Amino acid sequence: MKLNVIKQRTLWWCISGAIILVGMASMAFSWQQYGAPIKPSLDFVGGTRLQLARDCSVADNCAELIDIADVRQVLDEQGLTGSSIQLLGEQQQSVVVRTRNLDVDQRDQLQSRLAEAIGTIDPQATKNDTVGPTLGKQLLTSGLLSLLVSFALIAAYLSLRFRLDYAVLAIVALLHDVLVTLGIFSILSLVTGYEADSLFIVALLTIVGFSVNDTVVIYDRIRETLKRTPNRSINNIVEESVNDTLGRSINTTLTTVLPLLSIVLFGGETLKFFALSLITGFIAGAYSSIFIASTLLAWWRSRSEDDDFDEPGFDEPADSAPSAL
Repeated sequence: MKLNVIKQRTLWWCISGAIILVGMASMAFSWQQYGAPIKPSLDFVGGTRLQLARDCSVADNCAELIDIADVRQVLDEQGLTGSSIQLLGEQQQSVVVRTRNLDVDQRDQLQSRLAEAIGTIDPQATKNDTVGPTLGKQLLTSGLLSLLVSFALIAAYLSLRFRLDYAVLAIVALLHDVLVTLGIFSILSLVTGYEADSLFIVALLTIVGFSVNDTVVIYDRIRETLKRTPNRSINNIVEESVNDTLGRSINTTLTTVLPLLSIVLFGGETLKFFALSLITGFIAGAYSSIFIASTLLAWWRSRSEDDDFDEPGFDEPADSAPSAL
């Protein structure tokens, strides 16, 4: 299989642009709702989360769906107006309530009142978490700082390994992957109520590392081809290099995605969304390495085909032709 990467680069850019624009629209709407591009979990905003499920072994306890109005009334009585309520499962026999920080007595009282309102509660399915707002803010700050530091280190490495323009265009491709993942999960958050936790930041960092690896492989092949045939058109060189490494990129992504897919199908709720975010980012990363990073480099270099592109790391003999990089 041979791809016409350069000739159809406008198509690749339009596809990416459309996905990112839809995602940014979703993130803007989410920002109005939650003050964040994706609905944040307790890991970041702090508070108490209480998950209760009806005990369906009790006769007629699960005959009807949980009524959110009943749950809201209990919260209002407890002075917790404005708390978040979410029903879980296809049968909607479980409810998750997210409120401000509650002490043990307040939480027990709330749980007791909710049990009276919605029916007998299964103690084995009851979950509660409490995170302070200071800790939540620190987690968010450290997560964002980790992302920025990773981008800076990757840019520095690629500048030394290749050239500055390679680094800049690789960072553009990485931003593409992050924006695509954020956009898709912002939509998922609005549709399903998904809340981004600290594992989502870990997923973004993993995606950045995986994606840049694919990009480096393609860029390295481009550099080798340029050194070997410096007088060829950059468009032809990029086309050939991408097709030479295409099988490796697809196989690497596929063998990574398949185990993650099994986690999505058979894993728990937390691991399911973590694996799904990795799958989304890895596929976006493979796409950006093949269709975005390479075509951007060809476009940028074709604007100055006659420039001297001496490549660091290669020692040319004095009487040899100058390198194209």
